[in-house]
Amino acid sequence: MLDSSPRFKMIELDETTSTNTFLATYRPPTTTDITLVTAEYQSGGRGQTGNSWESERGQNLLFSLLLHPSFLPATHLFALSELIALSIRDAVLHALAAPHPPITVKWPNDIYAGDCKLGGILIENELSGHAISRSIIGCGLNVNQTTFRFPSSIPNPTSSIIHHPSSITHHQSSIPTPVSLHQLAGHPFERQLILSDIIDAFFRRYDTLASSLLTTPQARSPLPTLHADYLAALYRRDGFHPYHDAHGSFLAEIADVEPTGHLLLRDESGSLRRYAFKEVAYLR
Repeated sequence: MLDSSPRFKMIELDETTSTNTFLATYRPPTTTDITLVTAEYQSGGRGQTGNSWESERGQNLLFSLLLHPSFLPATHLFALSELIALSIRDAVLHALAAPHPPITVKWPNDIYAGDCKLGGILIENELSGHAISRSIIGCGLNVNQTTFRFPSSIPNPTSSIIHHPSSITHHQSSIPTPVSLHQLAGHPFERQLILSDIIDAFFRRYDTLASSLLTTPQARSPLPTLHADYLAALYRRDGFHPYHDAHGSFLAEIADVEPTGHLLLRDESGSLRRYAFKEVAYLR
């Protein structure tokens, strides 16, 4: 449940530029393991690599978590992305009644319902040596918004992401359609209940990971399980699908996602192709 304790603090804001920006300069007055900041409205919400994030006031979930995961090696920092993406997916599955489209995680960490985008995640880490000293995890989930003002010509027009120009040409067929839980279920949701489910699911995974790595760091035992769960939840996990990179369009299947977060695709010739975020586009 959402409450304050020596290890958890919640800050509720009516409006801020972005919850990630707020936490970037925030220093807890007392020792707190995790700080959660929510906002009804963001005037300058941010997404991956310079994207902006927009949402109607009071309709969706906009929040960020401040963590100090020093137990996690920097070589496995993508585990945090897997943790939060799976936790949001768990909460969405719990909230929706059947039938509903498949709820998946589009690499690296967008939440999808079928071919429509429910939300996204932005993670900013600070490293200390070979460990992560401070991590801010920003999340946006479309909950009760039912209309989206962005024209279909804008890439990724989720009440969430507007892509800035990049080196990859965005094909019309790669533009995702935004969707909310309200649109999927036909009724509004209590946002605080969904947020509570997300935080509970995140704490369970996070505490299991921390406990295991602190007591038996050599084993890294939860990481393979976490990664397997993430791979199983991926959008387009099975079969060959169309993609586009700087060299053109091609068909490939997902081979793996590296601990660094790089996507490995296996094309029809059997060759592996390795991509960082925004180096490859999904086509429909």
